[in-house]
Amino acid sequence: MTELYRHVGQFTDGPAGDIGVGAREIGYLFGQHKRITNEFNGTMSGKGIPYGGSLGRKSATGYGLCYFTANALSAKSDSFAGKTVVVSGSGNVAIYACEKAQEMGARVVAMSDSCGYIYDEKGLDIEIIKTLKEVKRCRLSEYAQAVPGSVYTEGCCNIWSVPCDIALPCATQNEIDIKAAQLLVKNGCKCVAEGSNMSSTAEAAYYFIESGILYAPSKAANAGGVAVSWMEMSQNSTRLPLTEEEIDAKLRKIMKDIYENVSSAAKEFGLEGNFVAGANIASFLKIAEAMMAQGCC
Repeated sequence: MTELYRHVGQFTDGPAGDIGVGAREIGYLFGQHKRITNEFNGTMSGKGIPYGGSLGRKSATGYGLCYFTANALSAKSDSFAGKTVVVSGSGNVAIYACEKAQEMGARVVAMSDSCGYIYDEKGLDIEIIKTLKEVKRCRLSEYAQAVPGSVYTEGCCNIWSVPCDIALPCATQNEIDIKAAQLLVKNGCKCVAEGSNMSSTAEAAYYFIESGILYAPSKAANAGGVAVSWMEMSQNSTRLPLTEEEIDAKLRKIMKDIYENVSSAAKEFGLEGNFVAGANIASFLKIAEAMMAQGCC
């Protein structure tokens, strides 16, 4: 940050957390930025609550992922209720996607970390996972030791061999390749919604679309984190904190609006149900219209 502070700011680029960068690391970055600039502002999001962070930010991407997916399922007269779900990863996105999917009536049977994955056909206990990952900071292999009947398997990539109705990849980029995509569809998966950035390779994404399953790309489905980062910056600017209920209500509406924009754009251009095309078209049109209005092209 001693050098980076010159290139970031509340009106330029604002850093946020990601893999390996949580509230602790953001706190160090924010503190150094504040010391150098002598300013308190919303340059960084994902801060701790005592020094300007927002309620609901930690869970925003995972919750938002489920809100987007729920809207997409609802359009097909379906829902999370009664569905078997597999969630890759065990960071913030994965943990809170699991939590919200369970709240919506799903049974999450598998989660992973970089060493392997856990499986429990009865459904995972998210509170135990939170303790292992957020408090003890240990490996998921300890879940199998704590919960009789659960099974730990070495090798995180094999998580996609677990049959499911809905797959929520929330670990890292390109975690679903063409072989994993084919296995998911073969085993009956009807929906893949991305919580991590670009979870599927281009080949896998194309296969999902061609297979006719519900495929929600990360550029739309995981926007919840960015949305609540915006709310955090807004709260920093106005010095008016929002309650967790207010933030969740706004997040639900934002994800519903994103779904509707993506869906309607795809339909308008003859690609109904193709959320990759819909997201690309909707975002391009929004940016292009803004640029033309400002005389940029």
